[in-house]
Formats: sequence, C-alpha cells, structure tokens
Amino acid sequence: MSFVTPAFFLFLPAVLALYWLVPWQRRWLVLLPASLFFYAWHNVWLLGLIALTIVVSYASAIAVEQAPTRRQKRRAVALGAAVCLGVLFLFKYLDFTLEGVFALAGLLGVESSFSGFHLLLPMGISFYVFQTMSYTFDVYRGAVPAQRHLGYYALFVSFFPQLVAGPIERPGDLLPQLRQPHVPSWGDALEGCRLLARGYGKKVLISDYLAPFVDRAYGGEEMGGAALAAATALFAVQIYCDFSGYSDIAQGCARLMGIRLTDNFRRPYAASSIRDFWRRWHISLTGWFTDYLYIPLGGSRRGLGRQCVNILVVFLVSGLWHGADLTFVVWGGLHGLYLVGETLLFRRGGPASPLGKGVHRGVTLVLVWFAWIFFRADCLSQAGGIIAAIFTRPRPAALLTDLAMTGPEGASFLIYVPEGSLDRYRRDYFWQAYASYLQPDSYLQPDA
Repeated sequence: MSFVTPAFFLFLPAVLALYWLVPWQRRWLVLLPASLFFYAWHNVWLLGLIALTIVVSYASAIAVEQAPTRRQKRRAVALGAAVCLGVLFLFKYLDFTLEGVFALAGLLGVESSFSGFHLLLPMGISFYVFQTMSYTFDVYRGAVPAQRHLGYYALFVSFFPQLVAGPIERPGDLLPQLRQPHVPSWGDALEGCRLLARGYGKKVLISDYLAPFVDRAYGGEEMGGAALAAATALFAVQIYCDFSGYSDIAQGCARLMGIRLTDNFRRPYAASSIRDFWRRWHISLTGWFTDYLYIPLGGSRRGLGRQCVNILVVFLVSGLWHGADLTFVVWGGLHGLYLVGETLLFRRGGPASPLGKGVHRGVTLVLVWFAWIFFRADCLSQAGGIIAAIFTRPRPAALLTDLAMTGPEGASFLIYVPEGSLDRYRRDYFWQAYASYLQPDSYLQPDA
C-alpha cells in the first residue's frame, strides 16, 4: 500500500481508532497485523520474505547474546547478516551482477543469450534489511539487549509508517517507544497533522506535478542544454520533495500514535559543503553507513590515505544501495570524490577557506545538481549525452521552445500560469516551499 492511494486514507483512521481504543499493553496486536496488511496489500507472498528476515535476525540476536565466546558471537552475527544480505542481493542485485559477468565474458569472446531473472523487487526491502542488520549489530556491541518478545520485534521491523521509505530506525530509539503507554495528546495530534499536510504538499503538489516534465525532458527528445539543465534543477526539487515528503508522512502517521521517528531531512540544499549536505540528506542512512561501515573500516583513525579510501567505499556502496545500476554507482562515486576533495582541501588544522558561506553553498548546490544527472539518467550514455548538451549546445534562446516540447507541465510551470488556477497555486506553493528550505538555519556544524 502507498501513502498516496485512496485505500490508505481509509486504512490510517481505522488503525488509529483501534490503536487508541485497546489497552496500551495490547496495541502491538493492532499495529503488527496492520503493518503486515499494509506490506502485503499488493503481493501477499512478500510476507514470507519479510518474515524470513525477521525470524533470522531475531534468532541471530539471541544467539549473539547467549554465545559464551566472542568468536561464537561473531559467527552468529555473520550468519544473520549473510542471510539478510543474501535476500537483498537475490532480489535487487543478482541480475545486475550477472549482467556485469556476462558483459565481461563478452569482452573475452564468450557470448551468452542470458537476459536475467527479472525478479520482482519487493518494496522497502533495502530499508527493513538494513534495520534488521542494525539491530543485530547493536546487540553484538552491547548497545541494546536482545528482544525476547517476537511480536514487538516483528513490529519494530515492519512498523508501517517507515516500512517502505524510511527513515531507517535504530532499535534503541524505536523499540522502547513501541512498548511505552502513550496517551492521547493534542500536541501530538496537531504536530502529526502538520507533518502529514507538509508531506502531502511536497509529494502531491510539487513532486508529482514536476515528475512528468522531468520524465519528458529525460525521455530522449532533442533538447538544448539550457532546458536539460533546468530539468535537472527541477529534478533536484522533485526528488527532495518526493523523498522528504514520504518521510514527513511517516513521521506524521507515527506522531498520531505518540511515536517519534527520526528526522530524515533538514534543508539539504542549504548545505555549505558536501559533508554538510550528507548531514542533512537522508540522515538515517548516512548515520547507518557511518556507524556500521565507515567506522568499522577504520574511519579516520588510520591516516589520511585510508580515510579517503574508506570514504570512497562508503559512497560507492551507498550508490548501489539506491539502485542496481552503474548510474547509481557513478552518482555515489561522485559524492565520494567530492568529500575526499573537501577532506584534502579543508581538513582540520589546514588553511581556512577564503570564500564566504554563500559561495560555499552555491558551489555545493552545483556539485549536487551535477551528480543528480547520473541519478536520474537511464544509463551512462544518456547521462553523457545530457552533460555534453549542457556544455556544448546550451541553446539558451530556445529554452522556452524546448520547455514547451515537454508538455503543459513544463510550459505552464515555467512560462505562464493562469491567474487563480490550481496550477498557479501549485507554482506559488512550490516557490514558497523551495525558498523556505534555502533559509539559513542553526544546523550547520563545523566539518568533523
């Protein structure tokens, strides 16, 4: 089920009514079936997949806690992680890996007609697999005790507000909240409604409105570089409003139950550096990779060279996490190179930058915008063609004509919108929201 389907607008009030009617000790008996129903709305067989990851990680954590030696604890962790990652690999990366193998074999003269298995990618699998792994790792590190109540643990993994699009919750944050005796609060109700309104505004009024324009611009039509650059800039707005809108809706749904989820976005396009951008963009994923990949690899403790390698590894893996395609790998690699460059130029103790914060923000925005080309492109050759068009045939004079080619969304959004129409409301809402997210805030921190 999706947050933007009519069924969800019936599902959520029904769940909230039952949740607040039953005693707090039995609320998990409402939320767990509701979450599984939410997940199985389109494909019932997906319940077996999420059940497998739940049972394996649940048993693995108990085995870790009960193992008498550190070696046995590591084996239990490795086994649980291998099963969860194996499920993720099978459904998300098997075809990508085989395509790479057969492409390499073709270069060596070995031909194959294999076209892949084309397995259906289960929704939310990247999110709940990482959530189960963080739980097992935290039990191994002693950060949280192993959860003996299978029902509460299953709810932690499948909690419907954050199941499909995050945020990736830590067990120490969400598990205790699921067992607390929440009471109805006007403050929670108002904040939940505010988050829902903001999330649906971003998703429906901005992201869904921009999507057809961006899709047509990236659809292969012959367009000038200026129009493609504008489409890429609007894709940056589209993906932010889509992803952060879903996060706002998730937070709003949970807040109506008295549960607080992690903030996942904090005005990322106001960032003054790439490091600052990743403190603001998809915060729960950045924290996950920092705690469970970057630090175990050695972080910055083993010298500057090793730190740069670790940064590149983390961002290449992050790119793959977002999608099984070379375009995502390049997108992640670009951000890794950006951050390595920042580390070398402005590392602690080095010379201070003579540029002002406004210039830093502008440069950061351009770098992020450029990387989005690879994220949105269907393949590397398309990304290369778009970049070539932007820099070699900008055709600024043909900008309006090219935008009109993309359909009414591009024309009405960027050229003319009738006074008083819904399109005008959408346009004004977009600019107000976008401008508000570029205002200075107190979240900026010195680069660590």
